[in-house]
Amino acid sequence: YLFNLAFNNNQPVLSNPVNITNRKGYDNQPFFHPHKPVIYYSSFNDSGRSDIQYYHIKKARTAHLTFTNEREYSPTLTPDGKFISCIIQRDDGSQDLGKYPLKGGEPRILINTLKVGYHLWVDDHSLLLFVLGDSNKNTLHLYNLLTKEDNIIADNPGRSLHRIPGTNTISFVHKISKEEWLIKRYNRETKQISTIAPTLPGREDIAWLTKEILLSSDGSRLFYFDINSNVGWQLVPIENSNLPIKGISRLAVNSKNTKLAVVVSE
Repeated sequence: YLFNLAFNNNQPVLSNPVNITNRKGYDNQPFFHPHKPVIYYSSFNDSGRSDIQYYHIKKARTAHLTFTNEREYSPTLTPDGKFISCIIQRDDGSQDLGKYPLKGGEPRILINTLKVGYHLWVDDHSLLLFVLGDSNKNTLHLYNLLTKEDNIIADNPGRSLHRIPGTNTISFVHKISKEEWLIKRYNRETKQISTIAPTLPGREDIAWLTKEILLSSDGSRLFYFDINSNVGWQLVPIENSNLPIKGISRLAVNSKNTKLAVVVSE
C-alpha cells in the first residue's frame, strides 16, 4: 500500500492508502528512487520466482526491471544511480549480491564470497551487509568493494538497515535476546555503536522520516518514535481510511517525506 504522508506539529499523519500491487502473490521489499516517482520491489511471478518490478507513482504503471531464471530480492539504487543492486538467489542455494543496469541488461556480480541476505550502500564502494551464517548465526558486516576488507560489526542483526537522514551514521536492529531488540547507531568515523531505542516488541522493520523521527509497526498499527522525547512509541493517525490493515512488515519512505510504502499480509 502507498500512503500519503504529512506532518502535524511534528507528528506524522497518514492518509489515503492505495493498493499499488493489487494481485495475489508476493510483493515485498519496497525501495523509493530518491529523485524519481518510482518504487522498486521484489515480486513473485507465476512460476514462483521473484523478479524486480517498479511502479511509477504518477503514471500508476508497473513494469519489469528483471525477468530471469534466478530470484531477485531487496532492490536498492546504487550510489551512481545507474544500477539496481539486489540479492540474487540461485537454485543451488547460493546467494550473491549483484546489480542490474537500470536501462536493462545482464547483472554484474559484486559479492559472491558471502551469503548476503540484506544490504545497504554506505558510500560508492562500501556496504553494510546482513550475512547469513550456519545455524542462524547471522552477522552484520561492513564490506569494502575496492579493498575486499570485511569487518564484522555485530552478531544477530535484524534485516532493517538504514542511513540516518542528515547524518553520516547508519542504523541497524540488534537482537540481544528473544525479548530484547534494540535499534542501534553505528558511527563509521569513530566505529562506535550506541543505542537509540528499543524496538516495538518482536518487530524489526523500521523507517526513518528525519534524523529524529522513525516509524515502525506492531503488525496492525503504525507508530513513530521521537528520539528527542521521553514519550516512547506513539500511534500514527491514519485519516480518510477504514481499511483493515494486518500483517504489516516492511516500510519505506520517499526522500521528500510525502509517501510511505507499507507491505501487508492479505
